[in-house]
Amino acid sequence: MALRLFADSACDLPLAFYEENNVGLFPLKVHVDDQEYEDLRDISPQTIYSVIRSGKVPKTSQASPLGFEKTFTEMAEKKEDGIYIAFSSELSGTYQTAVMILGQVKESYPDFNLTIVDTKCASLGYGLVVKEAAKLAASGASKEEILKAVEFRSRHMESLFTVEDLDYLAKGGRVSKASAFLGGLLNIKPLLNVEDGKLVPLEKIRGKKKLLRRVVEVMKERGNNLGSQVIGISHADDRETAEEMKQLIVSEFSPRDVYITEIGAVIGAHTGPGTIAIFFLNELPK
Repeated sequence: MALRLFADSACDLPLAFYEENNVGLFPLKVHVDDQEYEDLRDISPQTIYSVIRSGKVPKTSQASPLGFEKTFTEMAEKKEDGIYIAFSSELSGTYQTAVMILGQVKESYPDFNLTIVDTKCASLGYGLVVKEAAKLAASGASKEEILKAVEFRSRHMESLFTVEDLDYLAKGGRVSKASAFLGGLLNIKPLLNVEDGKLVPLEKIRGKKKLLRRVVEVMKERGNNLGSQVIGISHADDRETAEEMKQLIVSEFSPRDVYITEIGAVIGAHTGPGTIAIFFLNELPK
């Protein structure tokens, strides 16, 4: 019996990926002007960036509990096995809700074999984990083999973020308003990373060029055998900087590939336009 794979929209993979790789999608929600939209399905990242630039602050919420219940119950009735690879539990309640709904469904279907993995990753770092799982599933790998790969890559994924304007993070409570004000005056750019699923400030760097060079230095410090990896870059309406970052990475490391995608509406609602994020492994599977 084929194994069913699921991910949610916070992995910032395009909708075509889900359709082409037979991966089920659980969309998170975006709220604008009292209207609710499903990320990836009903609203584009460009719409969110326009909303933010107009001065509005979009809100987000987790994936639908009813959606989990419907999908899990249908799978249980058909005796289907599955893996749901989930967005970091430190950044959304989606994982906890899915676990709760799974527990309820298993009360009626105790043999239901679905595993939910908290990747502790976000955006394309999470997306690279999902892509590897889909590739393994297509090659006929077992559930145990896929879970092993998912858990390893989730544990060893490095995620570096920088934002164009600190005000967006201040509105989301990620940095103080005073820091955002001073950062704007001094052209200071924050470099952040994800530690145990949480977004954590790493350094403050003055000027974009210095920041991009520093990203390469941090990759060199933290990465392992970057030349044989697929490096991920996600951007929020700034393809030009993403391509500039790609050229620096290719020049320094000659990776197997550099995969670029756009940050989705849910992540973009918090980070704002101009965000650039880079993802790579600090250890490779043996």
